[in-house]
Amino acid sequence: MLPSPGTLVELTTGSEPLCGVRVISPATDSPAGSFTLSMAAAQAPAAGATVTLRWPAGMRGRYALAVTVLEVGESRVQVSPAGPVEIEQHRNFVRGGGGEQVLLCRPGYGDVLGWIRDISEQGVRAHFADVTVDAGDEVRLRIQLEEEIIEVPAVATKVGSLRQSLPRRGPMSVELVATLDPGESQAQAIRRYVFRQQLLARARAAN
Repeated sequence: MLPSPGTLVELTTGSEPLCGVRVISPATDSPAGSFTLSMAAAQAPAAGATVTLRWPAGMRGRYALAVTVLEVGESRVQVSPAGPVEIEQHRNFVRGGGGEQVLLCRPGYGDVLGWIRDISEQGVRAHFADVTVDAGDEVRLRIQLEEEIIEVPAVATKVGSLRQSLPRRGPMSVELVATLDPGESQAQAIRRYVFRQQLLARARAAN
């Protein structure tokens, strides 16, 4: 299940993913299961860090493996698995929708109504007015999906804001990107909704 020598993997440290990292070979004279990556030392995470590697898994999606950095050299990084290899299925990344109402809920703050730009089982991009939220904040999102309402815990990953100035000074426009942590029933509701929206979009395009 580990990536074989020559495999190109994507390395994620929690910020932007780094693509084009190559698996060199299983490491010798080192902990069982460890292997070596080829990458510039300037791009390498520090020894002791835990990062995630991803590589293709054919039609099923992609493999994901958390690894611990053991040693960093000039152009080599030795890593060891920090858990099992998992499969991230393509369906988890299907995005769709747009225009749905969403309520941003946070302890100690009033609920704020906004609307969704797009949504998937893994994340959402939504628009709000005059709301204060920072990357890393834990929130709850109550989302209207046609006749169904779901409430999902989420973590803000990116926040952008711009104050309206034309035709006159107006409220702050805030775009929030957040990762979702849905239960299975909530994930199914999102998946059904996104697929329905895709079918409707295809039907409109065909007419």
